[in-house]
Amino acid sequence: MEITIVPLKDEELKPLFTDPQELGFGRVFTDRMFTMEYSDGKGWFNPTIRKYEPLQLDPATLVLHYGQEIFEGMKVFAGPGGEIVFFRPEENVKRFNRSAQRLAMPAIPEEDMLQAIVKLAEMEKRWIPKHRGAALYIRPAMIATEVGLGVRAAKQYLFFVILSPVGPYFKQGFRPVSLFVSDAYVRAVEKGVGEAKTGGNYAASLLARQEAQAKGYSEVLWLDAKERRYIEEVGAMNIFFVIDGVVSTPRLDGAILPGITRKSVLQLATHLGYSVSERKISIDEVVEGVQNGRVSEAFGAGTAASIAPVGAFCYMNQLYKINGGEVGPVARQLYDELNAIQYGDKPDLFGWTLRVPGK
Repeated sequence: MEITIVPLKDEELKPLFTDPQELGFGRVFTDRMFTMEYSDGKGWFNPTIRKYEPLQLDPATLVLHYGQEIFEGMKVFAGPGGEIVFFRPEENVKRFNRSAQRLAMPAIPEEDMLQAIVKLAEMEKRWIPKHRGAALYIRPAMIATEVGLGVRAAKQYLFFVILSPVGPYFKQGFRPVSLFVSDAYVRAVEKGVGEAKTGGNYAASLLARQEAQAKGYSEVLWLDAKERRYIEEVGAMNIFFVIDGVVSTPRLDGAILPGITRKSVLQLATHLGYSVSERKISIDEVVEGVQNGRVSEAFGAGTAASIAPVGAFCYMNQLYKINGGEVGPVARQLYDELNAIQYGDKPDLFGWTLRVPGK
């Protein structure tokens, strides 16, 4: 794919943020973005890297009315010797196209999407934070851009990639978060779009999250829509429990996002000698397990949050503390090992990283 590069003048470049506390998550954006258009009968065309700027959309653009929108989230890290280290970008590209298929949107050739992401990150290398705990977050997205009303799949689309230097997703960093188990709302159902990374899933979670945070909790832990009994995921990450020493996570059932960090944790935990399990886990089992000591740890796993230990959760107005509200040894080891691979401190035994030499 031949990408058109629109040059930027020096005076158009933004000042860098040097204090990691100023970054937050997803509030600061780099100088450039990638865009590419699609039209039925023509396919994908006009791949361009240009100045980061607002999009112009007609009020009748289909995405604004019928929600044809998907996205991905991945990170690139500052490796040793000036390397740019991508973590499992091929997995994100594949998942993006699976989401596109579910939303009746066109697929993007995997090699083209990967080329666009790598090239943009190379050009924005100065934005990759050098300090541990921070990274350059990559957000590819696709929206329906055809103008007109009427419920149907669009015939025109825009694919774009934007970059944001980020600090920890949770402001407290690698410290236990608290979760609120929602029994008043549901996020997704089997055979719906829960396994696709589409904005509607997150819109469905916002009210419950807002109410949970008003009560002092960090995030919502979702139960299944049918029985309100089985644990699914947290709003921004998959969930794990250490039950009888086994690293356990809800099995994918069509309503749970197949997380790439989730997949990595299962493989990494096995490599480190832990037994792992993907199965249905009920909230009753977890409550009882916390009370009798069978549940020794809980943690979330996701691109944004990395590994996030869970210190407590509230269910039916009852607060349950896990491991005394402290970080557990399994979460700590997985966090340290995953970060060592992502930042290039340890050899990548799994072939997860794509390393681009610094220029």
